Amino acid sequence: MRDGWSGLELRYLATLATVGREASFSKAADILGYTQSAVSQQISRLERITGTRLVERPGGPRPVSLTPAGRLLAGHAEAIGARLASAAADLDALASGTAGLLRVGCYQSVGARLLPPVMREFTAAWPRVQVQLSEIQDDGQLLADLEGGRLDLTFVVFPLTAGPFEAIELLEDPYVLVVPEDSDLARRPSPVSLRHLAGVPLITYAQMREVHSIENRLGRPRLRDQIAFRSNDNATILGLAAAGIGAAIVSWLSVDPHHPGLCLKRLSKVSPRIVGIAWHRDRYRIPAAGAFIRLTQAAAEREQQAARLLDQHTRL
Repeated sequence: MRDGWSGLELRYLATLATVGREASFSKAADILGYTQSAVSQQISRLERITGTRLVERPGGPRPVSLTPAGRLLAGHAEAIGARLASAAADLDALASGTAGLLRVGCYQSVGARLLPPVMREFTAAWPRVQVQLSEIQDDGQLLADLEGGRLDLTFVVFPLTAGPFEAIELLEDPYVLVVPEDSDLARRPSPVSLRHLAGVPLITYAQMREVHSIENRLGRPRLRDQIAFRSNDNATILGLAAAGIGAAIVSWLSVDPHHPGLCLKRLSKVSPRIVGIAWHRDRYRIPAAGAFIRLTQAAAEREQQAARLLDQHTRL
């Protein structure tokens, strides 16, 4: 720390930021509850501590403005204020633990299959906690929002990107082939080998992390040349497959197993994707977040059991 900065008070920074926003000492004084002379004194003390002029004072009725150094310091002041507000929110959550906002990131397949039963049970148990959903297909963006403090929890697909994350695995989500029920591929025994997809137009996801692109997850980069259509909407993908536009390769959670006109097939020697839920390891989690995670684990186990039963019944 620079000599003399130990005497800097947080209120000086708040005053500087307010003067910069209002372009006026008197307006800043009204907002902060100080006299105009007190505002002027705080700015002067801050300038002495930092050793540089922070505010341009043209005099008379003309508005004041921050110097480049003042704008730089005011930016840091805003960031410090945001961190303090975050700390206060964490302490409030710690004190109450029963109310507030839980910000959850999800993507379409878990939103359709896992989230509904979780929300039914969660809202009954935690009626004063509002769940705010952020729905993005790219879980890389969801993890970035988690790291940036814009989310408290997010559903993810392993492996995670590097960052300050902790996560648990929820379930295995196998990749399946979805084709019209009257197609040649539908008549093949399950599981279907990837070699049987040679020359077949494929339909699959659009926006996602590169590591999760279908051609990479299947270990067949050359399949990229066969992809006739990509979509972020699962219903669109299944509708195109039912219309015979191509064979869809999607995860089990992305499929409505009762969609008319479709046949689902396992893919041979293709590892399932692992769905999980992640949080920031360095931030406080309200008790409701832990409850949400536990309910999600239970819902994932039920979904996994349902998949096994359907697999046995239909010989998927």
